[in-house]
Amino acid sequence: MNAREHPVDLRAVAGALEEYWSQEVVGEANGSLFKVAKGAGSTRWHAHEDQDEVFVLLEGALTVQLRDRDVVLTPGGLFVVPRGVEHCPTSAHEARFLIVGTSITSNAAGGKPAWSYGGGHPR
Repeated sequence: MNAREHPVDLRAVAGALEEYWSQEVVGEANGSLFKVAKGAGSTRWHAHEDQDEVFVLLEGALTVQLRDRDVVLTPGGLFVVPRGVEHCPTSAHEARFLIVGTSITSNAAGGKPAWSYGGGHPR
């Protein structure tokens, strides 16, 4: 889906993803990728040395754990994790969100947990 061609229903695209903590690019502008994702359970602690990571919560509740505090997002909330800062997004139930950054981060280096590949669920 590409937002340059037609409007994108971010919550619906995120909900249709087969894997938790995976991302789908829905648009690109000014050097940034706009990626929808859904999460449940927790990622692994990780940092992105090459980019800030912007979370915009669409649905559910998302906590971005930092080493010195927890940032709790509710729908409509936005939080920027500065580059190089260790973080661990977590959600007790499914959360859907938009991530803005310069590249895809949903891989092992980006904190994606092994259980989530192939449509797995948190334990």
